[in-house]
Amino acid sequence: MLYAIIAQDNADSLEPRQAARPAHLERLQQLKDQGRLILAGPHPAIDSEDPGPAGFSGSLIVAEFASQADAQQWADADPYVAAGVYQSVTVKPFKKVFP
Repeated sequence: MLYAIIAQDNADSLEPRQAARPAHLERLQQLKDQGRLILAGPHPAIDSEDPGPAGFSGSLIVAEFASQADAQQWADADPYVAAGVYQSVTVKPFKKVFP
């Protein structure tokens, strides 16, 4: 089943986000290589594709997992969690309708 992993950043998270980004992207690449990643990306803190020093306010990942517990376990092990980027992470079942 698909699950949405919705994360909210802590204030001033840009520097730790940049430091942990390679490890974060490596985990996403693994999901993609397994054919389980639907989409992933950050929420810019301002209305811009490149928010510069304004940074990001959170992230969204939609991927396939065997269960919500597996999705939560995967989310809890994210390098952004360990680096203190995320203030909170919510994992919810997701039903893709379009496209």
